Amino acid sequence: MKQGFDSPTGYKGSVSAGARATTHTAFSSLLTFTLTLIIMFDFENLEVYKKAKAFNAIVGKMILTNLSLDGTTKNQLRRASLSIVLNIAEGSSRFSKADRKNFCVVARGSVFECVAIFDVLKDDGVLPIDLFENLYKQAEEISKMLFAMIRNLES
Repeated sequence: MKQGFDSPTGYKGSVSAGARATTHTAFSSLLTFTLTLIIMFDFENLEVYKKAKAFNAIVGKMILTNLSLDGTTKNQLRRASLSIVLNIAEGSSRFSKADRKNFCVVARGSVFECVAIFDVLKDDGVLPIDLFENLYKQAEEISKMLFAMIRNLES
């Protein structure tokens, strides 16, 4: 069975049922390809990445907006917190286990750096104890997850 159509160029023609099926199949393939591109970055599905992003957001909102905190400490904390997220993402792109492990080790080191800064800020009276405990618990959870990933990536 043929169906008539007018093309955008003014061409009048017809398409058979087989051609419509082929067009449908091509569209389905394109849709599948497009969806594959949308979820191409595997790190976005990692729970540790999601937790690191949430941790970074809290650091940004609750600490970096603190006007009594000096610029050097803010900058160091911002870089350390963001380093966790970025190293998890970059490590997921590596092909060898050794490379992926190295990025997890660096990310975990950045977690430790954040905790050390929190500890100093708590002692200086800049960071309230309840916020310190909340951030400490989150950092501990991320550290444990990264440690498990590191152990899993050992040869």
